[in-house]
Amino acid sequence: MSTLAEHILPGREGRPGRGLPGDSRTGTDLPDAVRVTATRAAAAPTTPLWWQGALAAVAWGLLAALTHFWPNLPAGFTEWAYTAEFAAGAAAVAALLLVLVLAPERLAPLALLRRRLRPAGAWLVALALGLLAWEVLTAKLGRLPTPFFAPPQALVEVYATDSERLAESALNSLRLLAIGIGIGALVGFVTGVLIGWSRSASYWIHPVLRVLGPVPTTALLPVSFYFFPSSWSTAVFLIALGMAFPVAILTWSGVAGVHKNFYDVARTLGASQWFLVLRVAIPAALPQVFVGLFMGLGAAFSTLVVAEMLGVKSGLGWYLTWAQGWAAYPNMYAALILMALLFSGVITLLFAFRDRVLSWQKGTLKW
Repeated sequence: MSTLAEHILPGREGRPGRGLPGDSRTGTDLPDAVRVTATRAAAAPTTPLWWQGALAAVAWGLLAALTHFWPNLPAGFTEWAYTAEFAAGAAAVAALLLVLVLAPERLAPLALLRRRLRPAGAWLVALALGLLAWEVLTAKLGRLPTPFFAPPQALVEVYATDSERLAESALNSLRLLAIGIGIGALVGFVTGVLIGWSRSASYWIHPVLRVLGPVPTTALLPVSFYFFPSSWSTAVFLIALGMAFPVAILTWSGVAGVHKNFYDVARTLGASQWFLVLRVAIPAALPQVFVGLFMGLGAAFSTLVVAEMLGVKSGLGWYLTWAQGWAAYPNMYAALILMALLFSGVITLLFAFRDRVLSWQKGTLKW
């Protein structure tokens, strides 16, 4: 089948084309702008419809309609607040997804957003269906008993009415976590390099790590409260301890596993001992170091929550304890979701930092 370009463009080997229908001019006589436009029109690929996005728009629209038009069951002596706001939010998400599905490619911002959201299409559908089931089982049918289970609009109410306290708790937790992780990562890294490089350091430090390292940091809470002047400093120490152990072990393993040929080549070129440590051993051990950092983050997160529950007067762990004490389960669920998002963000930042630091090893590592 002939295309528009075949009518107006010159033929192969300089032969003129057939020209536009009804036009006596050949392809060589047409203006350049017309020929370029026709070439782009003939070569432009057609973008397939984003079917998962369309299905997600339908699911979010169904969630909005069901939330708005199906009456809620009474929640004890009160009615579930923010139901209309939750339905409006679901309708806004459905409208945005529909616009992204139908937007043409020439609208660059919408097309870019659609390309970024396309891999998450199935998750957008699953999230809407999950919220739909949650809404039906709680606010509409009451299959899940209150106050232990609350509908999604109850969480919206918590974020709208108690946002100041949640934000303050999240900031305090992040500050405590950052200080503990920073100290623990630095101490663990230096300790791991010493053990991997020096035999005398390994003789004295390695047995201590083997004995005290596997002990859960939360088991040291009573002793830590005795030695440290405040609960905040105790929490910093325990978070740093939980972070330092896996970092030290994995750093030691990485430094000790460097092939001796690397050192021989560096010594042949006149490298000093500091050069061997800083420019050979540590760069070669960095993949193992980042594995230790990822493992230490899990221990740091759990230690943070336990420490805040037992002694710290502000933070997400303290907020969880406070909400549980008052039987404010929507507040507890809101804090758990915020905690999960914050911790996931910290891990994502570490992944990005790892990719940037180890970009020179992309040819040897499996990414």
